[in-house]
Amino acid sequence: MWNFVIYLVVMIVSSMLANPKSTASRASLDEFDLPVPDEGTPQCVIFGDCWTSDWQVLSYGNLRTKPVKSGGGK
Repeated sequence: MWNFVIYLVVMIVSSMLANPKSTASRASLDEFDLPVPDEGTPQCVIFGDCWTSDWQVLSYGNLRTKPVKSGGGK
């Protein structure tokens, strides 16, 4: 009997302390602000690891605007 009462008290306390679900929206592609080179700017090609003081972002990530669907076996 006491085990059940302790179980109920623990469940109630844990549900009260749980974080509410987040209502934050997903980031859109317009919110990313990365420096990109102007047209005609010379671009370096580096193979391997190298430190450089001048850097440019030529491409970044595979940012998707549609959800990834899984499933459908054959």
